[in-house]
Amino acid sequence: MTGKETLNTNKERLYRPPVEGDARTQESPVARKVCIVGASGKLGRYMVRHALDRGYEVVGVCREKSVGKLDAFEGRITVVPGATNDPEVIKRAVAGCDGVLVVLVPWGVHGYSTGTAQAVLDHAPVGARLVFSCGWHITRDGRDVYSWKLRTFARVFGPLARLARFADVDDQVEACRRVFASDRRWTVVRGSDLEEGESQGLPVWSRHVGDPILASNITRRVDFALFMVAALENEELVHEAPAIVGCRTPSALAHAAASEGSTSSPISVY
Repeated sequence: MTGKETLNTNKERLYRPPVEGDARTQESPVARKVCIVGASGKLGRYMVRHALDRGYEVVGVCREKSVGKLDAFEGRITVVPGATNDPEVIKRAVAGCDGVLVVLVPWGVHGYSTGTAQAVLDHAPVGARLVFSCGWHITRDGRDVYSWKLRTFARVFGPLARLARFADVDDQVEACRRVFASDRRWTVVRGSDLEEGESQGLPVWSRHVGDPILASNITRRVDFALFMVAALENEELVHEAPAIVGCRTPSALAHAAASEGSTSSPISVY
């Protein structure tokens, strides 16, 4: 098989939804009922849409004052109103779910992200697939290489956000540390900068920020959500923290072109 054929085969396997009898339905448990924690936000609503399109039964969790944002899905999903860091709310919402998609947001200075992550880790059914979202600033092994812009933003925004009691980035760091230390079937998806727009397809990923494939640092929000939902069915992503970028960005296209031109190196999105 040529490098180009291998690339095309990988794309087909990653991009298309599972069908009865294919490798993903045979080799890995496929989540059919999913809970989306943080369903009312922009990313959450995209995930709801993608999950419904794939035939999942969806339970959404959001703050009571945000329930109206999910009116477009009335009659198609179950909504559990409440704070996402409330263990009892999460326990009720994840009951019977095969997968849980979690938007980790560092709102306020009272451990919102940490509380949310811990509640999911504590109460999700045994064997459930857990997929968490965060940004590139999260590092699992300390081998990520950040641009001066991202380092400057983190140094300036973090303290200012805490001072204003608006957000606490360190809270998200602690939440992810707890996920990484867990023996649950987790994936932490680390998003680049985001933009709105029509879907371009499933993003590509690498294990470390700073890898050339990620240089463009932009992903459509709708495709970030697509990667989250697709991760439910991808066993290769268990205990991984993929950093993603849009599949049609210059850096991703350059990587694909280089891969197509070489048959001596493996074609992958790692």
